[in-house]
Amino acid sequence: MKNEYVPQLSEIKEVIKHTDLEYTFRMEYTGETKPGQFFEVSLPKYGEAPISVSGIGEDTIDFTIRRVGKVTNEIFENYAGDRLFIRGPYGNGFDLEHYRGKEIVVIAGGTGLSPVKGILDYFAAHMDQCVSCTLIAGFKSPKDVLFKEDFALWKKQFPVTLTVDSAPAGYEGPVGMVTKYIPELKFQNPENAVFICVGPPVMIKFSSLEILKLGIKEEQIWISHERKMCCGLGKCGHCKIGSTYVCLDGPVFNYTEGKNLID
Repeated sequence: MKNEYVPQLSEIKEVIKHTDLEYTFRMEYTGETKPGQFFEVSLPKYGEAPISVSGIGEDTIDFTIRRVGKVTNEIFENYAGDRLFIRGPYGNGFDLEHYRGKEIVVIAGGTGLSPVKGILDYFAAHMDQCVSCTLIAGFKSPKDVLFKEDFALWKKQFPVTLTVDSAPAGYEGPVGMVTKYIPELKFQNPENAVFICVGPPVMIKFSSLEILKLGIKEEQIWISHERKMCCGLGKCGHCKIGSTYVCLDGPVFNYTEGKNLID
């Protein structure tokens, strides 16, 4: 019987720097994984941290990690050829069956783009499996933008709005919150539209309100709660909201359920 607490060693195949605080670690891994699921990444003596899957490759998975504490600070001292401990995947993730044949809109804020990147990568490579795909992504400033090379690829396949909250003089791209661009969305058939919205809780809240103003039903919206996860197994209770364990029942929720999970 497998002990879910025991991690496995995984070799770092590549480290990709996005900003001074965010790197992607491409790890050796063989197994089934969905976009939106997460792993516990750990180092002995330093602890472990829940990290969302930001990319799924052939015998590899990507973790895009922000340097914010003891564990992630130490992870950043490791480079290609080094090894980290990982256990997972955990959580339900995004089920592709909910989005095939639909008009897909992904709205992401900051590092919230990481768990939905797998969805974007999949449909960018399989545009025949959806009616359309649209991305609205927001970051604090141009220097905070993640996955710049991926944005270039996505823009070749579907409409992309990359906006920043504030920009230096001379910046020519979109400026403003992601909510500014939601009212501009058009659909062939609104009843066939699906939304995926991931980011800070306040961004999810106000983005969802704007989406509903378009006449979209609550059940057409999917969100992800990730901020409170800890053990990944529903044992520590850290992520428990009411009777819901985010690490087990989520982190991906339909809005009809997720709207009641007050962070």
